[in-house]
Amino acid sequence: MINKTMDSAAAAVADIGDGATVMIGGFGEAGSPIELIHALIDQGAKNLTVISNNTGSGQVGLAALIRNGRVGKMICSFPRTANSTVFPELYRAGRVELELVPQGTLAERIRAGGAGIPAFFTATAVGTVLEEGKERRSFEGRDYLMETGLRADFSLVKAKKADRYGNLLYSKTARNFGPVMCTAAATTIVQVEELAAAGGIDPEAVVTPGIFVQRVVVVADPAHESQLVKEGRSYP
Repeated sequence: MINKTMDSAAAAVADIGDGATVMIGGFGEAGSPIELIHALIDQGAKNLTVISNNTGSGQVGLAALIRNGRVGKMICSFPRTANSTVFPELYRAGRVELELVPQGTLAERIRAGGAGIPAFFTATAVGTVLEEGKERRSFEGRDYLMETGLRADFSLVKAKKADRYGNLLYSKTARNFGPVMCTAAATTIVQVEELAAAGGIDPEAVVTPGIFVQRVVVVADPAHESQLVKEGRSYP
């Protein structure tokens, strides 16, 4: 019988090793898998390359992973947002690398990686500092840059509901990068608020098929990043 559920977030992230590339879902707070990230901090893996939309807020979640010295490189679109102080300080101090990627390009690079597409061309970033080191070609009179697909060893994703097979449903905008990150990692780990019975999810409603998910952890009452930041909380 297929059953991808795990007993705990700690068990789910136990084999993430030093130097791994990890995709982390979330659009700001929406869809950020806080419990999985905190379990990864406890686990101790370091020198990680993290692919995410931003660099977290306050002193929790992704920001805490960075503050604890576990991230060697960030690949993201928004390295600084309203409540992000950790990454900018460490970046200026030369303690973490940054690869800045426009948001649409980031989403397409991940989608391409998951689809087995090694590279594609986009007009985004032509003529900007982000063009440096990239191949430029002209198609039908317009210039484009070549961008490579992105893949990861692990993806940490938050969804609303799953079944034991790993089929996923998301909650509105908390879906964000989740579906493409699930396809682009060797091992996808998902935290969900609810575990449905086998056959309890309408196949026509499934957003991410279970074939792209390897591990599911139930977190019935997940933390909310904005509330933790408001309370001045930090992790650990």
